[in-house]
Amino acid sequence: MVCLQDALQVKEVELPNRIVFPPIQTRLATGEGEVTDDLLEHYVRRSQGLGLLILEHGYVSRQGRMGRKELGIHDDALLEGLTQFTRRIHALKTPLVIQVNHGGALSKKEVTGKQPLAPSPMREAKELTYDEAEIIIDDFRRSTERAVKSGFDGVELHGAHGFLLNQFFSPLTNRRRDKYGGSLQNRMRFPLEVVERVKEQVGGKLLLYRIGSDDLHPTGTQIEDAMVFARRLVEAGVDVIDVSGGICGSRPSTLQGIQGFFIPQAQKIKAVVNVPIIGVGGIVNPQYANQLIQKKQVDLVAVGRVLLKDPEWAQKALATLSKTC
Repeated sequence: MVCLQDALQVKEVELPNRIVFPPIQTRLATGEGEVTDDLLEHYVRRSQGLGLLILEHGYVSRQGRMGRKELGIHDDALLEGLTQFTRRIHALKTPLVIQVNHGGALSKKEVTGKQPLAPSPMREAKELTYDEAEIIIDDFRRSTERAVKSGFDGVELHGAHGFLLNQFFSPLTNRRRDKYGGSLQNRMRFPLEVVERVKEQVGGKLLLYRIGSDDLHPTGTQIEDAMVFARRLVEAGVDVIDVSGGICGSRPSTLQGIQGFFIPQAQKIKAVVNVPIIGVGGIVNPQYANQLIQKKQVDLVAVGRVLLKDPEWAQKALATLSKTC
């Protein structure tokens, strides 16, 4: 029987256990997106005992930035700080990837100095052109190249929580009538083009995709759409799928108080693909997390908010479970 504390081999990377610290924004970077001592210390305190650390999202271009003091991965000038970060975390024997992201319509003009871009006009954002789409795809590629150079074990593309890749996938935010909009096949096209371009830079390292599996809206993305998309992502070379919410966000109010609130979606996606699945959703109890692994509902369990409160949660969980599993 597989337990939470058991290792998992994914390509060339061995995860020492099944506990994942998911990307949660800290706003501890500098105003230019650089790694700071405070940001590094925040993660050092929470990395021991983890199977995988997914570093909070780095913006792939200035136009995709959403706030000040966000972590950046958009410029070669950031390589030194990112390299110092990976060396420090790897010294703890913790595998780590960095999430890369573009805010799309959620980017802010007062921060970037430019009008936000989105699949369709919304808020302050204008509909991006094919040329602008190509630039953004290459921004993801170059950011992935920087991640590999910096020593990360891979990258996670952020395709959830209402950001740009998710905006293309969801019919709530994508109202285009060209090759990027309308049908499910067309709404998947832009994210899959990003995956294809990023895959060129990943090599033997890991490519994760955080999928917006459900908009929790009658005319939005349904889990059946996400199941189709997940199969296409795996065909395109994604190694791990991280299952979360779509336009509804990471912590929808209707699901608060339910431990493992996105686990049902993760189970359905796990049933149709053959890569590891990360389950998430307000998980705080080590025994519950272990049961998810034992029952093969998911392959990895993301534990975020409770690790913010208790940096030693993973170590304590492993010690507790060592007596029973």
